[in-house]
Amino acid sequence: MPDELASGNMTEDAIRPDGLMEESFRLHAIDLQWLLARRGEFVSVTCPACQADSPQPLWQKDDFSYVQCSNCQTAYLNPRPTPAMLDEYYRTAENYNFWYQHVFPASESTRRQQIAIPRVKRVLELCDRYNVIDGVLVEVGAGYGTFCAEAVHTGRFKRVIAVELTQSMAAACRKRGLEVVELPIEQVSFGDASADVMVSFEVIEHLFNPQEFLEGCARHLRPGGLLTLSCPNLKGFDVVTLGAVSQVVDPEHLNYFHPASLTLLIERCGFSAIELLTPGRLDAEIVRKRTMGGLFDLSGQPFLKQILLDEWDRLGPVFQTFLADNLLSSHMWIVARRK
Repeated sequence: MPDELASGNMTEDAIRPDGLMEESFRLHAIDLQWLLARRGEFVSVTCPACQADSPQPLWQKDDFSYVQCSNCQTAYLNPRPTPAMLDEYYRTAENYNFWYQHVFPASESTRRQQIAIPRVKRVLELCDRYNVIDGVLVEVGAGYGTFCAEAVHTGRFKRVIAVELTQSMAAACRKRGLEVVELPIEQVSFGDASADVMVSFEVIEHLFNPQEFLEGCARHLRPGGLLTLSCPNLKGFDVVTLGAVSQVVDPEHLNYFHPASLTLLIERCGFSAIELLTPGRLDAEIVRKRTMGGLFDLSGQPFLKQILLDEWDRLGPVFQTFLADNLLSSHMWIVARRK
């Protein structure tokens, strides 16, 4: 999915190296076959944002079905794997092990400089702006541990906790010397400690029940504490333009929120939304690369062809800035306070 990039001339290849992605895609396809073999056990759900049961067909991709809520316009995979099935999938998926062994190490320096450090800086700025005590920080879905390690490095937090369920990723966090919890946030106990700040980057779209997840976050966050989430934006340029061709549309992504529907869900779960932004920096490049790779056709869209192909060097960066500044990037952040 499009990652936010606070600075620098970042490219998609820098964080997802082209030389490794072919093998990643191959392993991902094998992992998905494991899910498809259990399709008869999939279950139907209501809208993850508003709980309405009024789905309309949206996309069909790789034998998975995606629908859109006619009430709030959230998209979601339906039917979907059960929680037990998802747990086993993420524990055993070969592609996640490949990222742990190869992709993350190969892109670690760039991810640290262009993603983790700017994220930490932004979170600290939010703490300052909203007068939040930066005592205990919890990252839910800590992945390779880069963000938590940078948060520790600042010295601003008395305690940094990495919540990570994938075994290989939890091991990577421990190798960095981080405090790690390998339980869903709904089942975690931090003892007498309450989090002052909770962050979760690119997690909520993967979850069977986002509402239970957010309610779990609320239980561990002190009143007035800060929650920051990021996820794909259904109404962002990459997704709207490419549709099912977008790599955002993936069976691992069960939920596709947009600014209004994510705000609705957040506020139903004990939070007050205070900021929403789409700081993505890769949407235009992603659509350009899919087009140049023959996966998408711009011949009927001369305006986009002019920006993304004919005058890319002049117009591409300006166009991406326009998308980010107007809530039109496919990478979305929401900031909320615990009521």
